[in-house]
Amino acid sequence: MAQLLVRDIETSVVRKLRSSAAAQGVSVEEAHRRLLRSALFGNNPGPKRNFIEYLRSIPQGEDVEFPRTDDLPRLVEL
Repeated sequence: MAQLLVRDIETSVVRKLRSSAAAQGVSVEEAHRRLLRSALFGNNPGPKRNFIEYLRSIPQGEDVEFPRTDDLPRLVEL
C-alpha cells in the first residue's frame, strides 16, 4: 500500500483528529484513513444499490441452499 506524508497541519486540526480517533476507539492513522475515504468516496463506498436491486441479486431456484445457524433452537424463558 502507498503511504502519504502530510506536512504543516495546523495544531487545531491535529487535536481534532486525535479527539475523533479516541472517540472511535482507533488509531490516529486509522481515523485519518477513514476521513480520507469518507471525503473521497462518501460514507458508503462502492456501488450503491436500492432494495429492489438487492432482492433481484438473491439466488433463485430449487438448488439454492441458504445456510442455517447452529444456535437454533434456543431456550426462551417467559
